[in-house]
Order: sequence, then C-alpha cells, then structure tokens
Amino acid sequence: MPASAPPRLLERRRFSVIALIAVAVLVAAGLAIGLFSEQAYRSQAAREAGLQADLIASSVTGPLAFGDTAEVQRTIDAVRLNPRVLAAAVYDDQRRLVASFGRQGETVNQIGVDRPEQTTFRGDRLYVVRNVSEAGLELGTVRLRLQIEPMASRASRYAGLVLMLAVALVAVALLGVAQAALGRANTELKTQARDLADSNRRLQDEMAERAKAEAALRQSQKMEAIGRLTGGVAHDFNNLLMVASSGIDLMDRTEDPERREKLKAGVKQAVARGAALTKQLLAFSRSSALKAEVVDLKARVEAMQVILDRSLRADIQVRLRLPDGLWPVEVDPNELELAILNVAVNARDAMPAGGLIEITATNVEDKEAGRDHVCLAIRDTGSGMSEETLAKVFEPFFTTKPVGQGTGLGLSQVYGFARSSGGEVLIDSREGEGTVISLCLPPTAKVARSASAPVEGPCSAGKGGRALLVEDDDGVAAMVEEMLVELGFEVTRSVDGQDGLRRLEADPGFDLVLSDMVMPGELDGRMLAREVRARLPGMPVLLTSGFSAAAAAAEADGFRVLAKPYRIETLSEAIAEACEAVGHAEPAG
Repeated sequence: MPASAPPRLLERRRFSVIALIAVAVLVAAGLAIGLFSEQAYRSQAAREAGLQADLIASSVTGPLAFGDTAEVQRTIDAVRLNPRVLAAAVYDDQRRLVASFGRQGETVNQIGVDRPEQTTFRGDRLYVVRNVSEAGLELGTVRLRLQIEPMASRASRYAGLVLMLAVALVAVALLGVAQAALGRANTELKTQARDLADSNRRLQDEMAERAKAEAALRQSQKMEAIGRLTGGVAHDFNNLLMVASSGIDLMDRTEDPERREKLKAGVKQAVARGAALTKQLLAFSRSSALKAEVVDLKARVEAMQVILDRSLRADIQVRLRLPDGLWPVEVDPNELELAILNVAVNARDAMPAGGLIEITATNVEDKEAGRDHVCLAIRDTGSGMSEETLAKVFEPFFTTKPVGQGTGLGLSQVYGFARSSGGEVLIDSREGEGTVISLCLPPTAKVARSASAPVEGPCSAGKGGRALLVEDDDGVAAMVEEMLVELGFEVTRSVDGQDGLRRLEADPGFDLVLSDMVMPGELDGRMLAREVRARLPGMPVLLTSGFSAAAAAAEADGFRVLAKPYRIETLSEAIAEACEAVGHAEPAG
C-alpha cells in the first residue's frame, strides 16, 4: 500500500469508522431507552402496588385492633377486583394469618415470615410487604403478590425502536444513505425519548393527583367521624353540666333538708355519668389500662341490680338467672360493669314501650377448640336489629340514635373490653324478635385476693398527719385540699414537681405525697415519685391522673394511681393502700 492512501479510500475508511460509531451509538441508545423504559415500568408498577398495600393497611388498622377478622376478610376480598393481584394476606402481630385469598394455583403461607416493609421483583412476580400500625403499636402486616406484564409482552412495545435500529443497520451496511438515515434515526430517537419522558411525567402527575384524592377522602372520613363523636359527647356533657349546675344552684336556694338531699343525689349521679362517659372515651382510645382481678360473676352482677334499676325506666323489668358454680374470671371489674350497663342502656332504648331484660350466665366447655368460656348473656324483648345494623353495630362512632343522643362508643367499648380480656362478644338479633348479646370470657384458676388488714399509721385517713399536695390546676388543688383536710391532714401545696421536690428536701417531715401525673416542667408525677422513693424510701406516694399514657408504667413501678374524678371515700381508700404498700415493702438490702 502506498505511503499515501487515495482520498477516496481515506474517505471510505473515515465513513466506515463513522458508520461503526453510528451503529454503536444507535445500539447503545436503543439499549439505554429500553432499560429506561423497563425501569420506569417497574417503578410505576411498584408505586401502584405500594399504594394499594398502604390503602389495605390503613383500612384494616381498626379491625385488626379490635380483632374483627370478618371485616379484615371483606377488605382482602375487595382486592380480587384487581386482576393483577394473584394473592393477598393479612397477618397479626404474631405473624399468624388473619385473612387471605389466592387465585388458582397460588398458595398463601399460614405463618408469615418476619420481613421489613419492602417491594421486590422476582421474575414476572411483584411482592409487597407493608406494616399495619397505630400510634407506634405494630398490629400486623399486609402482603401482596402481583403479576407484572410478561417480558415478551413488554418487548412488543419496543418493536418500533427495534425496527428503527434494523433500518439504520441496513442503511449503514449498504453504505448508501448512511448519514441521512443516521440523521433521521437521531431525530426519531429524540422525539421518542421526549414522548416517553412526557408520558412518564403525565403518569407521575396522575398518580400524585390520585394520592392527593385518596388522602383527602381519608381526611374527610376522619373529620366526619370526629364530628359525630364530638357532637354526641358535647350533647351528653352539656346535659350532665346542666344537671350539676342547676342542682348546685337550687341547693343554694332551698333550706329543705329532704329536697337538698334529692338535689345532691342528682348532682352525684351526673358526675358519675360524666366519669362513665370519660371511661368510654379512654377505652376507645386505648389510653386506659385494664386493672384485671379475679371476679365472681354471680356476686358482681347481682350487686349491679340497684344500678341497673336506676339506669332503666320503671316499665323495664330486669331479671337475673345466675346459677351457683360459675367459673371465676380475671377482668377489670369496672370495665365489666360498664360493658353490662352499656348493653342494658342500648336494650332500654330498643324498648320504648317497656319490656324485659334477662341476664343469664353459663359455663361453656369447648373440647374441640380447647378453650372454655363463661358466657354472660343479656337478652331483651326489644325491636331487634336489621342485617345492615348488625354488620356495623360494634364499629366506633356507629349509632342508630338521632344526632346528639349518642356517641356510638357504647357497644364498641363492650367489644374492646371483651377482646382485651381475652374473650369475645357474640350477638344474635332479628327485627321484631329482640336481641341477645353474649360476653364470653375465659375462666381463671386464680383465687380472689383477700382484703388485707388496714395499716395503722400517721398517714391513714382520719389519723392526722402532714400531706404535700403537688397539683398545677388551682381549681382541682382547692377541692383536693378540702378533702384532705376533711380526712384530718395538714396540707402544703406545690404547683409542680420541681417545687415539690424542693419542699421535701427542705422539710422531709411530711407523712404523705399526693401528686398529679401530668404537670408542666421537666419533672412529672412519675419522675417525682421515683425521686421520693430514692431519697425517702418510707414516704407513701399516691399519684392521680385523668388521662395519662404513663399511668400503667407508674403502676408497674409499684405506685398507686387514683383515676380522676374521685370521691372522698375513694381518696381515703387509696391513701390507706399507699400507706399499706409502704408498710409491707421489704427493707432495702
């Protein structure tokens, strides 16, 4: 070959190099676009599946919290409408299967594997795991298995790109119109890339709008539920405040002792009803800890006869059929009484013309399931319920009463109490034939704790002594101070935990510390009680709380917690128990 190649040969070599570079560029561009499109498709599929899993998780939060398996199954069954979902399952916090469905050929594991939230592709399958939680408490997991579009089907969408590359390669091989073909190819590639980017952008905008719409719908539902709740609670509390304020006003205007006693009884009843309504709200919000103890159902229900008679109308008869030999149960007795009263009040409202409420109890042996129960059945002769009402009767906020005449928390408290106590609640009702609601509770082998002998000491009620009252609310402090004085104490008040601790350091000669749980500042009631125990081990400490998530923790630390509101008799008993706890405590070392 001559040292200097002919210009045409150089041109051909240059063109061949350019052609090879062009081919490489085209192939690389085609692969990049294909990978970009594939990644965009997978991201889109993952986002849509994640949104569906999040929606299912939010929908089953309430049913999982109350153990409503049927509602969870209905939510899972609704997912069948999506043909891409092959299988779906909801597991509880113990990884046990609660509800599921699987299409033909698909399996669902009975025990879930402990995995974090994730979205995973495996072949042509997409797996999604989402946690179900409420207020930081894990309730379970939601798992979805979806069919993504097969690769062969997705590849058909790239046929235009493949055809374009084939035309370009043929054009380059023929060395005919390489440059023109390359220009056209580049132009078409840019156009398709721009169109693809525009399509992805539109899809993302649509998904964002859909997410906003779903969030707005959920917020609307929450606000509607809160509106029903606050309306009912405000109506009930206004009625109670009316009774209390008018009763106090009338007591100031009368000198008749008999009439004053009747007015005072009405005010006490209004306060008791307000405390019961607060208990319902705390039970629904899961902010009140259950204080379980061994209960004799026969004795407890029979003791409620007077309360039931006062809570119902004169044209309603209450009949008790409680046999001897009922197994003891371990429940919160106050919540048990509230549940029975809630069912009885609902039965009363279902019998506007009067009727009968019959309360029976039986021991039920279930050898097949291996679980025995004591079932307390409350039967009425009222109007009964329709199928539609039965499906929602235990839902929070649901009520068939007119606006302002019910909060919709009565039967949800019954359901929550039964599930929290390890049992269940059953309902049998037909329109025109009355209703039977059964509380089935597990028996216990424990025996009831016998009452301890009262401890004599300087802080026992009526024995005198000095009390340090730590309370930030002036109104509450004034009333509690009056009760303590009535019980024989000399009272010194502190407005917060830091001030109370300073007073104790300056004068450790107090006989009792009575402190609120929630107070401003860095030292709340529980922290103050710990400091008092560390510095003055023999000092009795009594804590009080109207609403505090730390109440259960304080009781676990060994402190007596008195729930607000309370009467002077209850305060006296709580002081005696706090003194007894110090008297029975083992010495350190």
